[in-house]
Amino acid sequence: MKKHLFRTLLALSLLVVLALAACSGESTSSENPDDSSDQSNEEDNSSNNNDGNSDENASEGSGKDTLVFGRGADSKQLDPSKVTDGESIYVTQQIYDQLVTYEQDSTEVKPALATDWKTSDDGTVWTFTLREGVKFHDGTSFEAEDVVYNFERWTKSKDYIYYGYMFGGHEDGLIEKVEAVDEYTVKFTLKEPNAPFIQTLAMPPFGIASPDAIEKHGENYFKNPVGTGPFKFESWTRGDRIELSRNDDFWGQKAGVKNLTFRVIPDNGARFMELQSGSIDLMLGLNPQDLEPAENADGLQVFRRPSMNVGYMAMNTDKEGPLADRKVRQAINLAVDKKELIKLFEGLGKSAKNPMPPSLWGYNDDIDPYGYDVEKAKTLLAEAGYGDGIDITLYTMPNPRPYMPQPKVTAQAIQQMLKEANINVEIVENDWETHLEVTQNGEHDMALLGWTGDNGDPDNFLYVLLDKDNAKVGSAGNIAFYKNDEVHDLLKSAQSEMEQSKRAEKYKKAQEIIHKDAPWLPIAHTTPPLVGKDNIKGYVPHATGSEKLHTITFE
Repeated sequence: MKKHLFRTLLALSLLVVLALAACSGESTSSENPDDSSDQSNEEDNSSNNNDGNSDENASEGSGKDTLVFGRGADSKQLDPSKVTDGESIYVTQQIYDQLVTYEQDSTEVKPALATDWKTSDDGTVWTFTLREGVKFHDGTSFEAEDVVYNFERWTKSKDYIYYGYMFGGHEDGLIEKVEAVDEYTVKFTLKEPNAPFIQTLAMPPFGIASPDAIEKHGENYFKNPVGTGPFKFESWTRGDRIELSRNDDFWGQKAGVKNLTFRVIPDNGARFMELQSGSIDLMLGLNPQDLEPAENADGLQVFRRPSMNVGYMAMNTDKEGPLADRKVRQAINLAVDKKELIKLFEGLGKSAKNPMPPSLWGYNDDIDPYGYDVEKAKTLLAEAGYGDGIDITLYTMPNPRPYMPQPKVTAQAIQQMLKEANINVEIVENDWETHLEVTQNGEHDMALLGWTGDNGDPDNFLYVLLDKDNAKVGSAGNIAFYKNDEVHDLLKSAQSEMEQSKRAEKYKKAQEIIHKDAPWLPIAHTTPPLVGKDNIKGYVPHATGSEKLHTITFE
């Protein structure tokens, strides 16, 4: 019966993909909630230097001056300090630089806008020497005061979500002050040592923006981004495409293509067909069943992103009702057959038992997964006072994510499994931006989501996703709204502990507590595939989920 259910779900998924792909060579996107007030950004397109050629891949001689990147959803906005979604970060990565950045194939830190740095003996003062001669895309010079401006800006509002996630708050956060020592030296003073601090500064949300552009555009800055990166912003057609052009004044390696276009093609199958037809050059969000055809197709190549992610189902522990009871959450974990569920990933994922991937140090492999036991789940429900069953909602998104290539099918499978334990699930599907909004607001009972690590540190998973500091309605990274004081104390002390082995022990202990409290159903860790034309050279997918694309050339 169970095998028949999964064959049916997989067959239905394939039929839907084939039907959509057959109907249209280019899918349409659902309306972005912001479109009513921000239909276009014409005010800032006067500097547009596109060559105006209607054929995106046609340019001087070679016809390969434009790289077209296909993806499943649009960006929320292009101010990286205000977003957490990968669709926004992928674009802003191209426009902005941070003080430091990661090596192309690891999370080791290397210079970017800062060429050198040193720290005090107690780890509370960090001094950075900045790169000279760097210009923002608007022609203004990059200097120490610009770094101060950006960091002070991020402390002033909870809208700057990542700053709160990583630095423990805004006005009362980790960073006591940021000072311009001279034109090209900036000093950070922390309230206490912070082991992941330098790793955190390399994260895309901390890209340095032009203060002049921020002041010029005000509340519309999010659609008129100005950084120092290898590509400059040109235009944004909501729900369709974002166009960038090469920054010929970039301080580093110049981009190998003249133009970079991000196109929105919501359906995985339709996107793959567009790649095969030649209208896009590179894509993410491949259906699992299309992996083998992609590997065997002439003219294509498959890239695998290193796994540093987790897909999960969060249970809202702060909402009045059955999910506030730990026994109910444990029962839900027991009622889902993870071995069957992972088959939906068709070789692209491994079953998860912890809220952080095994590729990170500090992972607790001694934890035993819950296993599959429907009768035990029913017993726990009865002990919690829900012997007759419960009715709950499961929120999901329609578009594929790197950690969950088929979210709707995954939700349907969980729905069918939980039904066997008298847990009746209503699936609520929202567009991507709405899904993020309602889960950050805590409107859900349960919700599918996931996370790709930003900096290679366990703190970026456990503190961001499961600490009470990040369970704030309206900006929650912790969408389970899980609050455990012992876990909080472990995670905060791990941040200020500079010895990695001691930090690892704290993280392992925190994972034990989290496992017992069961705020999540951990689902999978994936190695997301990307597919591109075989004439693409110089592309290296990064474990953090996005990378600068200026190294790409066409052979």
